[in-house]
Amino acid sequence: MIKISNRVQLPEQELEWQFIRARGAGGQHVNKVSTAAQLIFDIRASSLPEVYQQKLLQLSDHRISASGKIIIKCQQSRSQDDNRQQALAQFCELILSVTRVQKKRIATKATRSSQIKRVDSKKKRGAIKSMRQQKIPS
Repeated sequence: MIKISNRVQLPEQELEWQFIRARGAGGQHVNKVSTAAQLIFDIRASSLPEVYQQKLLQLSDHRISASGKIIIKCQQSRSQDDNRQQALAQFCELILSVTRVQKKRIATKATRSSQIKRVDSKKKRGAIKSMRQQKIPS
């Protein structure tokens, strides 16, 4: 079981792992060994609570495909096990991110003096630019 939080746990069978060759520098080792880990998780076919599923599907994240699958690829380490652990940590963090409630933004208004300063600076800048223009005598 993978422990996401105190209340939510997922069976390991719901995660699909693929180990592929990593990209980038590394010489012959990169070309021979499949060290990059790719985690695939189907949101709709999972045992996650319905609330988590809905929030994950609404989330705008490049790791969530249109078909409702989470795909996390990790290739930072040369070790397959390290990449697997990092991908699993990213997966848990992604699921926990939908449980956090955003702080409500309190709209503020610019002070009168700041508005006046802004307009004055714009007028001053416009005056400088108008001085640069060549006046053509008629």
